[in-house]
Order: sequence, then C-alpha cells, then structure tokens
Amino acid sequence: MGRPALPMLTVSVLAASALAAGAAAAVPVSAREAGRTEVPVASGSPVTEVSESVVRVKVPLPAAAGPRPEACDWLSYLRFRHVDGPAESADADRILVAQPGILEGAGAFDSVARNTVAAAARSGRHIEFWALDRRSNCLEDRTGVQAGLAAGDVHLAVDYYYRQKEIDGRKFAGYQTNDQVKWLQHVGLEQTVRDQYDLMARELPDQRARKEKMLCGGHSLGGVLTAYFAEWDFDGDHATTADAGHNQCSGYFALDTRIAKGLPGMGGQVPAEWVPLVEFGAGAVKAGLEAGVVPRALSAPAVVNTETMNLLAIAGLAANLDPGGESDLSTYIPSGFNQDMTYRLLFSKDYPTFLKGSPTVQDFRFSNAAALGGLLDDHSQPLAFMQASVGFWDGGKIVDKEFPAPNNLEEIGLGGLTRLLGTEKKAIPDEPGGPLFTWRNYDRVGAPDDPVHRSKDGTPFTAAGKEVTDIAELARSLSEHPLDFTEHYFPTKLITDIALASSPGIADDAVHEGGITANPTLNLQAGDGLGFGDPQPGDVIAAGYQHIDVLTASAVQDDGRPEPISTNLAAFATR
Repeated sequence: MGRPALPMLTVSVLAASALAAGAAAAVPVSAREAGRTEVPVASGSPVTEVSESVVRVKVPLPAAAGPRPEACDWLSYLRFRHVDGPAESADADRILVAQPGILEGAGAFDSVARNTVAAAARSGRHIEFWALDRRSNCLEDRTGVQAGLAAGDVHLAVDYYYRQKEIDGRKFAGYQTNDQVKWLQHVGLEQTVRDQYDLMARELPDQRARKEKMLCGGHSLGGVLTAYFAEWDFDGDHATTADAGHNQCSGYFALDTRIAKGLPGMGGQVPAEWVPLVEFGAGAVKAGLEAGVVPRALSAPAVVNTETMNLLAIAGLAANLDPGGESDLSTYIPSGFNQDMTYRLLFSKDYPTFLKGSPTVQDFRFSNAAALGGLLDDHSQPLAFMQASVGFWDGGKIVDKEFPAPNNLEEIGLGGLTRLLGTEKKAIPDEPGGPLFTWRNYDRVGAPDDPVHRSKDGTPFTAAGKEVTDIAELARSLSEHPLDFTEHYFPTKLITDIALASSPGIADDAVHEGGITANPTLNLQAGDGLGFGDPQPGDVIAAGYQHIDVLTASAVQDDGRPEPISTNLAAFATR
C-alpha cells in the first residue's frame, strides 16, 4: 500500500541533506584528488540497507564548446552501495555503470539500483550501482523542489519557479532559451561516450580493475550509447585496444533496450519529424544547430519540454508529501500555454472534449497521488516511453479515454501504434465537479475492495499482474534526489549524431567492431515495453512491465515474489 504523508521532521532531514549535496561548498566525504566531491544523500526509501551519495568530478569541456556555466564542467552520478560494503569503489566486488534513457536523469535509477545492490548483498557480494547524469543536466535548478521537500510545502516549490520567490537568496533564472544553451550544439555522441570513459577512468584509474569490476549498460537510449561506447577508441590510436570501450567493462546490461546502435522500439531509426533536417545530412544539421534554427535541446510545445519535465518533479513532490491530499497544482500553478495544453492533451476523454476544451482538468478533484498517476500511469500517459504501471484510478466513475487514439487499435488495423502509445487501454475519470478521485496503488489492484473498473467492451482495464510500481516510491524518486529523475535539456545533437553516425566526423572513433560481442550481455526486457514485439532467446522478460517499470518496480511484487529485473541483474553482476 502507499505510505502516509511523511512526518515533517523526516521531510526536513531528508531534504536538508539533498540540498547540501547540491551546494558548491559541500564538504566532500572523499577527496582522493582535487576536483572531486562526494556528499551523502538521505533517503526515505524502504530499502534502508543501501546508502546513496552524489559524486561530482571536474572534467571540463573542450574550450571549443564555448561559454557555459561553471557547473557544466563537472560530471555527476549517484553512487549506490550497501551500508556494510567497502567505502572505496575499488574494493567493491562489481560496479554497474548505467546510462539513462532519453529525457532521463540519474534519479530514475533509484529503485532498480537499491534493489540490485540489496539483492547482491543477500548472496554475500557487495556491488555498487553508478547512475550517470549526462552533462546537460548541469542546467537544471533543483532549488525549489528540494526546498519544498525540506519545508514539507509543495507551494514553496511552485512559488520559486513561477512567482520569483527567493530561496536562500537565490531566484529562479527561468528556463534556458535556445540562445542560452548554444554550447549544447557541441554535446553529441562523441562527447557523451567520452564523458563516460573519463568519469570511469578518473574514479577507477587502473584499466585492469575497470575491465574486471565494471559492467556497462543502461535504459532505453542508454543501450544505444553503451553500444557505441563498446566500439569507441579513446586514445586516438586505433591500433591499441586497452583504451577501447569494451575493455573498460566485463559485461553489458540492457534495461528494456538492446546493446545495439539503433533506437529501441523505433526500428533502429530516428523519426525524421523529430529533427527534419536529418534527411538533408550532417552538414545541414550542423548548420541548423549553429544558426539556432534547429533547437539545441529536444523540445516540443507541450508534454515534452523543459518546463514539463520540472512539473513532473513538482507533481512527484506533492504526491510524496501528501499522497491522499487533494491536489491544487492545476490551479495554483499559473496558467500558461505549455501546462494548459499538456493538461488538455493528457486529460481529454475524447476528441470532442479536446476540441471544445471542456471539461478541463480543473473541473475534477484529484488526490496528489491520482494527479501523478494521471501523468505517468500506462492507463493515462499516451507515450509508451514515459509509462509506468503504478495502479489505477479510484473513487468514482471511470470510462475509456479515447484521445489521442481509441482503445481498439488492433480491431481497426492500427495495432502498430502500440509501440508509440503502449499496450494498455487508457482510462479517465468522468465526473466533473464530482467526488475526489484517488489512486489505487499497485498492490491494492485486485484486492477485495477493488471495484474492478471495466472498459466499454466489458473487460477490466487492469489486473494485479499488470501493476508493479509503488506510486509512493515513484513520487519519492521524482522529488528526493539532488540529480533529477528527468532530463530537462536533452541535447538534440546526441540524437542527430546517432541518426547520422555513418557520416564523416561523427563516429569516426567507433572502430572496434567486435566491441559489442566482446563481453556477455544480459537483456532485461519489459513484457509490455518498447521491445515487447521482438523477444530474443535468453531475454529476461518481466511480465506486465512497461518501459519505466524496469527502473521503478517495487522490490517485492504484489504476489510476494522478488522483483525480477533487479534479482537477475544482481545475479549477473555476481556471477
């Protein structure tokens, strides 16, 4: 079941630690060399035997990248280890190094990292899990969310981001414009894999130790980046191999992805509509980025952009602090095109509702947990790569949500759209001005008091075996960490480089063609995720999981069995 609201003292202690983690003057736990800090992160996770710290290592960008904030010359990651394990990473039995997916940050690995480290410890092995934060995340401002957590007041976070309220003398500078992130046009595939190599080499200088102890992998796009990393030559001498990416790892792990040089769930290709200039070649894209015609950070007018990613953290904060309390975010957050259109896209029952713009989300009453569920649950969120299985609506009349697509895609010959929209039927509350809609957590679906809401075809919208993530833990992961769950400024160049990798000057150092097969790979797939239509021999398939669930699923499932992704990942790491 979902946990109750956090006691104020607990909230304050947790967030005060998280705020300290982001402070420039933080006292490092370890200072093995200049330009490195490590600060503990207090957590409300039920997996108490795993400790977390945020590590920052100074690895400046090349001067050619141009002006950028000083924070962007540092690389960061969340380090998870067992409380009884060694203090130094070099003494750990294994280290899992994880690349996030698209629009994803280090905080997204919270649950799978803790569960994996704990599972390994039960077999007598002490491993670490390093959740990488890509360099572009240096642009994010977590001040409001962390202060709201410390004060137990989500309004404090909203006031910081929307009403220019100062916190400790700091004022939100606004979301960065395309002109302000010009340096991102230099942060593509080469810089991203180089950042991972430099971080690994700085943290574990002995190449032989890296080869023995480290396993490389990631979620979603992280599998693609791991594939390029495996083939990359990092010393500029293609005849030597000690520096090759595959010789920094003893194995690979893929979380609802493949260790392959193509985007998962998209036939390996970058959709041309994401960056239209891709079809005109690398030169056109480069010119477009330099001129600012091509956005330097991937963004859409609504649903997927920097502000919306931050809104997810705010919604997570509200659900973390007071899951059963009535949400007022849709009215307390000042109206604007992005949030109004996002609400309209996510909470319209059908096309007439969307076109008319009524009823609006403000016409309904939601608990904070239900508001978060409406944003990310696989029965509400329309984009498959953003879906998790966290339970279901409760508290009133629920009907089919047939916008932006009907629930009978297979029947009308549009089954292929499930790769984009997900496998589950969408549902939505249908009583504006009515009761307080609440959220039935993953482990309460199928309970004796479950009303079993049904689609118009008479079948239940969901069942116990389809729900795997605790919404309370998802809320905590979204709001607790100094490194965010989401990625607000995803570099467009990273996607265009992957699409145009065969063009000269983009992946010229990806020369070790046997790198992907040089090490064993564990494929951990979501049963209903992006790769659900293409299972391969040897895959570990987690039934009922969506794309995000491989990161967020509860350590103990509602049938009492251990969580399969982390259990198998721990076994692979300690083999």
